[in-house]
Amino acid sequence: MPPHALIAGGSVGGLFAANLLRKAGWNVTVYERAAGHLGDRGTGIGTRDELFAVMRRAGLDVGPSIGVPVLGRIGYGRDGSVAHRLAVPGVTSGWSRIWRPLKASFPADGYHGASALTRFEQDGGAVLAHFADGSQAEGDLLIGADGLHSTVRSTLVPSLKPQYAGYVAWRGVVEEREVEPPLRDTLFHHMVFGFPESGLFLSLPMPGPDDGLHRGQRRCHFVWFRSVGEGELATLCTDGSGKQHGVAIPPPLIRPELISVLKADADALLAPQLAALVHGTQQIILQPIFDLESSRIVFGRVALLGDAAFVARPHVATGVMKAALDAQSLADAIANGGIDAGLSRYDAGRCRFGRWLVERGRHIGRAITARDGNPRQRIETLMQEYGAAGMVNETPITAQAAL
Repeated sequence: MPPHALIAGGSVGGLFAANLLRKAGWNVTVYERAAGHLGDRGTGIGTRDELFAVMRRAGLDVGPSIGVPVLGRIGYGRDGSVAHRLAVPGVTSGWSRIWRPLKASFPADGYHGASALTRFEQDGGAVLAHFADGSQAEGDLLIGADGLHSTVRSTLVPSLKPQYAGYVAWRGVVEEREVEPPLRDTLFHHMVFGFPESGLFLSLPMPGPDDGLHRGQRRCHFVWFRSVGEGELATLCTDGSGKQHGVAIPPPLIRPELISVLKADADALLAPQLAALVHGTQQIILQPIFDLESSRIVFGRVALLGDAAFVARPHVATGVMKAALDAQSLADAIANGGIDAGLSRYDAGRCRFGRWLVERGRHIGRAITARDGNPRQRIETLMQEYGAAGMVNETPITAQAAL
């Protein structure tokens, strides 16, 4: 009888693990708390060859439609002039462009939406999981791939909470047809930066609907990091009726006056080319920035993966890749040494990776929010280091990687 893995979380990390373990001969069942389709979620992402290698290993086709080729990086000054150029070629993509083929390649009867894990217990080599609808499932392994606010992690380590970084990301997506022609060649062939005081603006191209890559079909994803105190964060996450939504508010409920202020600040603080993106998006998204560092990610027959294990700030541009490599490392460790010994190796190796990545994100975050020092040096640091270094298989890699 093949071993059975229960996976809490049907995002990219859970689906990478599900596909890889299934190819290794495991029975796998995925439980996702959300009821709807996840394929329309997410925005632009940077990629690396290592991500594509894991996709191929999972049996997925990685063709030209996977992303948009990028020639390098351009930094704009406040007056709209080019302040800096850096040749860092790569490929940018979209979160959904990774999730959809992962979901399509996994058997539909093994993926259960609207299935929120509520609790679990383990006894020796078995784990029993309970769900909000009253159902339960037993397996040889439970994988917590349920994200930043992981139920699995909070059950195992209730005291461990994501730490607010002191700033937020305002995000948006602009259709290529909404971008003026003189700016299109820059935005859709480069990662573009702006450097307002105590913040950072950047944009990157991504495939359009239905993975459109041709001229006129692509999209531009932008993100503007801005310092926000923890008290002010609660105000930003309060809707027009006065309801407070914790630290994450659904985008349609963001108060119109906040968006008006953001657009006015864009005109005052950003290059005109970048301010035009803020004005051109149909939906502003607010994302508070957190990080989280775990001291261990394996607890008996329960393992954490992806953002449930470690959360690094988005400046390292490896969120999807980290989830893929976590899943690959877990599958390899179990295949090469049995479940218990393999889990021990997975814990040691990926904890080292996670700690390094979290500190890397904090390092870049300090450059983003710096109020003093040499402005030119700050620009060069952000242009060179944002997303341009990482660690693969517990070994640091630097420079000239994908964005």
